[in-house]
Amino acid sequence: MIKKILTYIGIALAVTLVVIQFFPSEKNNSNENQYHISTKYNVPPEIATLLKGACNDCHSNLTKYPWYASIQPVGWWLDGHIRHGKGELNFSEFTSRPAAYQYHKFEEIVEVIEKKEMPLSSYTLMGLHPDGNLSDKDRDRLIIWAQGQMAMMKVIFPQDSLVRRRE
Repeated sequence: MIKKILTYIGIALAVTLVVIQFFPSEKNNSNENQYHISTKYNVPPEIATLLKGACNDCHSNLTKYPWYASIQPVGWWLDGHIRHGKGELNFSEFTSRPAAYQYHKFEEIVEVIEKKEMPLSSYTLMGLHPDGNLSDKDRDRLIIWAQGQMAMMKVIFPQDSLVRRRE
């Protein structure tokens, strides 16, 4: 009896896994760059390379998808990560936001890189995204770059325009 139940469960699971393949997640491929961070801020080539390898898949409007992103439910899980990442920081829409927001995001970039919270360990797990493995030197470069952008903003913008208002 138990064997029969397990067989039916296995068949139901297999059918479910096949059926969900017909419901793919929407791809993040717009690559709209009108408000990209590089349109207003200096992003040297070495920083652009680091951002592309370690950040842009989840924090821009253009994701380079791995082969397994087309397999559900993994694709849905990745889509959730991408939507959450873009909600926190989107380099493709960075300059469309107020100066205080931009300044705050540079502060957060410094913070999460110093604490090694980004990129997520799940992103670099098992060597899946080798470009996302930032060395300490890479982390230092990104931190110095973000701090430099903050210093530049302090020169260009009035001080009170860089303070986020709490709602």
